Amino acid sequence: MLKINEIFYSIQGEGTKTGQPCIFIRLTYCNLRCTYCDTEYAFYEGKDMSIDEIFTEIKKYNCNLVEVTGGEPLMQNESFDLMTQLCNSGYSVMLETGGSLPIINVDQRVKIILDLKCPSSGMEKKNDYSNIDFIKQSDEIKFVIGNKEDFDWSKEIVKQYNLDSKCVVLFSPVFGRIENRELVDWILKDNLNVRFQTQLHKYIWEPDKKGV
Repeated sequence: MLKINEIFYSIQGEGTKTGQPCIFIRLTYCNLRCTYCDTEYAFYEGKDMSIDEIFTEIKKYNCNLVEVTGGEPLMQNESFDLMTQLCNSGYSVMLETGGSLPIINVDQRVKIILDLKCPSSGMEKKNDYSNIDFIKQSDEIKFVIGNKEDFDWSKEIVKQYNLDSKCVVLFSPVFGRIENRELVDWILKDNLNVRFQTQLHKYIWEPDKKGV
């Protein structure tokens, strides 16, 4: 059984799939406490569901793109089986993970979005940099940036691990903490090979709205 916070159908708000219809499977529990977290309700709330029950729910939607998110999905071991079964059933599967838990056992068909935590998150020391060794070219590494210190730190991590040659690198502003234009100006000034992104869903709906 998996502890599921919510399952919903919306558009993908982040990354290279931005704007595409997507089914989200949000798992309960998280081992991190980022200062800007917008899903604190997923820390504990949820209901037990079997993988069969999850499939019954997602089959209600005529959509092939599925994101397994949280919370932190990898806190629940059965999430690995869930992702493999989703892939076996023909779904295009993405995993959003906080970067503190090992990704080595994630099915190779899954597109991983690895969220390396910047200093202002308060969780920088939790980053497991060994995960970078298992990143595929089809994956994405994300930095959520709250200030200039975060930007400079992220820039150095990209350079140190040569991340922009391994996969798409995403720079995203912390919503409401810095202006989009500010981050874009920094990226252009330093001529970085990264992709700027916003949380599109927060501009379509209210920023704190659930299920979108």
